[in-house]
Amino acid sequence: MELFKEIDNQKSKEFEQLLNSQLSRTKIEEGKIIEGKINKITEKYVFLYIENLKSEPVLDINELKSMGLAEKIKVGEKISVLLEKIEDKNGEVVVSASKAQKIKGWDKLVKAYENKEPIMGKITSKCKGGCIVEHIETGSLMFLPGSQISDKPLKDISHLMNEPQKFALIKLDKIRGNACVSRREIISSFKKEDKAKIIEKYKVGDIIKNAEVKGYSSFGCFFHVNGELDVLVHLQEISYSRVNHPDEVFNIGEKHDLKVISVDKEKLQVGCSVKQLSQDPFEHIENYELNKVYKVKVVKIMDFGAFCELEPGLTTLLHSSELSWTKKNLSAKKMFKIGDEIDCVITEIDKDKRRVAISHRLTKQNPYETFNNKYPVGTIVEGEVVNKNEYSLFVKVGDLDIDAFLHCNDLTYLNNGEEELEKYKKGDKFKVKVLEIKTTEQKIRVGLRQTQSDPFDWFKDKNVNQTITVKIISSDNKGLIVRPEGCEMDFSIKKSQIAINAADARPSRFTGGERIDCAIADLDLSKRKVSLSIKLLEEIEKKEALEKYGSEGSGKNLPFSSLSEDLKKKDKKNKV
Repeated sequence: MELFKEIDNQKSKEFEQLLNSQLSRTKIEEGKIIEGKINKITEKYVFLYIENLKSEPVLDINELKSMGLAEKIKVGEKISVLLEKIEDKNGEVVVSASKAQKIKGWDKLVKAYENKEPIMGKITSKCKGGCIVEHIETGSLMFLPGSQISDKPLKDISHLMNEPQKFALIKLDKIRGNACVSRREIISSFKKEDKAKIIEKYKVGDIIKNAEVKGYSSFGCFFHVNGELDVLVHLQEISYSRVNHPDEVFNIGEKHDLKVISVDKEKLQVGCSVKQLSQDPFEHIENYELNKVYKVKVVKIMDFGAFCELEPGLTTLLHSSELSWTKKNLSAKKMFKIGDEIDCVITEIDKDKRRVAISHRLTKQNPYETFNNKYPVGTIVEGEVVNKNEYSLFVKVGDLDIDAFLHCNDLTYLNNGEEELEKYKKGDKFKVKVLEIKTTEQKIRVGLRQTQSDPFDWFKDKNVNQTITVKIISSDNKGLIVRPEGCEMDFSIKKSQIAINAADARPSRFTGGERIDCAIADLDLSKRKVSLSIKLLEEIEKKEALEKYGSEGSGKNLPFSSLSEDLKKKDKKNKV
């Protein structure tokens, strides 16, 4: 039995090789379009003969009916089919006539698309979003979007149905096998040719007479020229005066002369101007002088300022920074309205850039100069808190509408400035001293503590190494807090400065309230800096004792065992 199996397998392999070699010679491959001869036609099927295939391919008659071929085919004729499978699971050949037709049609569409050639088709039906177009040559169905039917809106397209006409292929989806066409592009291409001929008539500098206003947009006005061309006059080319919208100047149907300022043959556009037919008002700038006051008219108000006219057509910007001396973020909307005539000073004339700068605040005297004359540095005047931030107060000073700057460090001599700042609120009134005036920078600095006597003045007649008596306020691990007698300020004595002997340098030795002597270790009146030291006093006393009783190497006994013991005796006397 095994021997027969081997023989059968061998024969099968030989037959398979023979068949494959035969098929390869005739180049029959799956996925290719081949010609089949009609052998037989029944009610349900069409039988084909294709050379070198081991069985007859069969077509469903309904497939041919959907293609409109069922009534046309005859026995003996040839038909193109797509060879899908040489042998399916049932051992039969699978072919398709509709798919072959679709592939042939698609190839022609791809060629037309790549060559940008129009195709012939007809609109067969309407669908959502557009219409269905049938390719006349291949029968392929394509989509025509509603926006691509015409260059003008059409309410009725019945006159276009089933009429052979040209279409432009605008999109092909090879994966999905979908095609999108446009009738609008065909129409526009003919119009472009006609428009190109019209554009050739115009050149820069031409004067167009009696152009009719056809419509507006936010960026300009459209005119119809000579019954053949629509042109745009940009908003900036309407007038030398500032124009917010074309309807401020033109009415529909009006006729105006235009000057051609640009011709774009590629975009088929002609740009025109109305204002360039009149004299440029900037030529009158020679009539105006710097630093002189003129009446100007407010024509437009923006967040950053106001546009004003020196004369019709000669417009300049009044920036918000030039509205007021004292209010930095003032809005022009709060001061003016369109049509107001206001005084302004010309501060700059730039002929090259066609720019004129003006100022409204310069028409009034600089209040900072007035303040300097009325309240010079050193003057004490009443102030009112109008605002505050994290580190300072803003104070309205005197009877002028000016806010002065008061830093927290200038609030008090005694406490922390930031903590002191928390005590003040809007509306508080107090006397302040003018410390600094910068008229050019529009800044005034004032101080509150400067109106009071400075506790630091207590040290004016003191010197380094001088002995003073202090009261111990408190103590901690870092040292002592003390207050000199007759002074209102507190100072610190570091732990390292309590005693010469490290064992005695203990802040815990003091309970608070004691009066002790110490020496001034450092004193800088300009920087308001003072350092106090008990250790230094001990060193001074030790030095004096040595000078009085002899050197350490003399062998003589000092009248006290140590300076620390001597300090203890003094403390006891003070307590008594």
